[in-house]
Amino acid sequence: MPISALPGFRDFFPEDCARRNQIVSTWRSVATRYGFQEFDGPVLESTDLYRKKNDAGAEILDQLYAFADRGGREVALRPEMTPTLARMVAAREKHYRKPMKWFCVSNFFRHERQQKGRLREFLQFNADIIGESSPAADAEILSLAIDLLRAFGFTAEHFVVRLSDRAAWMDFLASKGCDHAASLTALACADKLEREHPDKLNARLAPTGLTVEDLRTFIGQGSPQAFAPVMDALAARGLTGFVQPDLSIVRGLAYYTGVVFEVFDRSQTLRALAGGGRYDGLIHGLSDGAADLPAIGFGMGDVVLGHLIDETPAAAQRLQAALAPSLDIFVVIADEAHRPEALGIVQTCRELGLSTDFPLKPVKTGKQFQEAEHLGAQHAILVGQEWPLVKLKHLATRAEEVLDRSALVQKLKSCKLDS
Repeated sequence: MPISALPGFRDFFPEDCARRNQIVSTWRSVATRYGFQEFDGPVLESTDLYRKKNDAGAEILDQLYAFADRGGREVALRPEMTPTLARMVAAREKHYRKPMKWFCVSNFFRHERQQKGRLREFLQFNADIIGESSPAADAEILSLAIDLLRAFGFTAEHFVVRLSDRAAWMDFLASKGCDHAASLTALACADKLEREHPDKLNARLAPTGLTVEDLRTFIGQGSPQAFAPVMDALAARGLTGFVQPDLSIVRGLAYYTGVVFEVFDRSQTLRALAGGGRYDGLIHGLSDGAADLPAIGFGMGDVVLGHLIDETPAAAQRLQAALAPSLDIFVVIADEAHRPEALGIVQTCRELGLSTDFPLKPVKTGKQFQEAEHLGAQHAILVGQEWPLVKLKHLATRAEEVLDRSALVQKLKSCKLDS
């Protein structure tokens, strides 16, 4: 039997790679417009990074691709970027002005059950603001998440940012007498209110002294006053139509300390498109107190985003248009006796930064022009018996001109090709 990709992992054929690259290009373009700088870290980390102070949460620990390397060290393929980012920031934060606005586009791995929108390897965009605790930073991160999706052609009719506050939750749980362990149990149950039966959740909540009804009553109290500065900042940008305060969002990771949010499609047929929040204590914990910086960030994966693009005609058409094949020049070799001269033109075009292709073996001239059009070439340069004269042809309009090689090179250099 032929060997295929492992379950939960993907092959990227050229058309898939082109689609992925366009998504990544869009992410990068929006992030750099926001003044974020790109970084990355190793795909392999010490398992202790995810265990330390249990900040990653039990679910992440259960999903690690963890093993001992040849040196006997316990290592894991990274399941998320925040612990790596915190480690890097703690190591060199004094070298950077604050706030630090960083983003990355990286691969992550989680050994979990496959389902729609969830694979074991996925590509994810991450953005974080480190060293700023104000609501302005919260609003900046939320605005970035919104504009990332708008860049794919989505509007407020397609998605919503559900905004919550872990600090409000912790205040509520403290008022009910919950210690740290009980609070984590309550938050885990709150995170599953929409997915699990109340009886099952009440059984888990029993040691905390709370019930599902208690959690729902708290959620129903409305938007905390703490949201006001963030919502005002979003209103100034004209983005409040994308945001819905919703205390039912708690996020599963234990290290969140303030604003948290998740982004969902309006039809509610998909998993969260993005999620994140404020984690003001994580860097302090991972550095054993050597660095203490507030931070907020989020991640957006390519899997669920891809589903939403496919299910939204306008977004699908927009992405497909960006993926249309495009080539600056196709060199048509009409006379094989002049293939060496044609190859010289190919090399010149490429050295000038023009994307250029040509037939690798003798092919009828008509078929070469068909290939040029299939590749989306803007121009064809025909090299034939007329050498040293060549024809430069604009394929869309069929306009053409005859040039000698030196005039052709000058035209290419001066960028006077018609678009």
